[in-house]
Amino acid sequence: MAMHLTPDNRLKKLIIIGDRVLVRPTRPNERTQTGLYLPPGVQEKERVQQGYIIKVGPGYAIPMPTEDEPWKTQEEQVKYIPLQAKEGDLAIFLLGGATEIMYEGEKYFIVPQSAILMLEREEDL
Repeated sequence: MAMHLTPDNRLKKLIIIGDRVLVRPTRPNERTQTGLYLPPGVQEKERVQQGYIIKVGPGYAIPMPTEDEPWKTQEEQVKYIPLQAKEGDLAIFLLGGATEIMYEGEKYFIVPQSAILMLEREEDL
């Protein structure tokens, strides 16, 4: 059965692995603060980029103990330490640590949490 892609569900079939996040880059300012218009390639070569987090991986996997104890029940459930980043956050990240991908005609970045420098979250603290 094929799933019909809509703006609401087209990213649902993507699974982000481990400590990575999927970021949709924001549109860069086309002109500098002094009023100089920059060609499109100049902004993309910046070392720091920003964008909104669309999906978040499960986090850092916790290693399971290797010793087999007969009194324990068998649990194959992997446990994770969750990430600090959440969906909807604005992330400022190092472009060198990110991987650029094209999906359904749009540009995204897959960014490990270690490459994220700062998050801006719209919620009351």
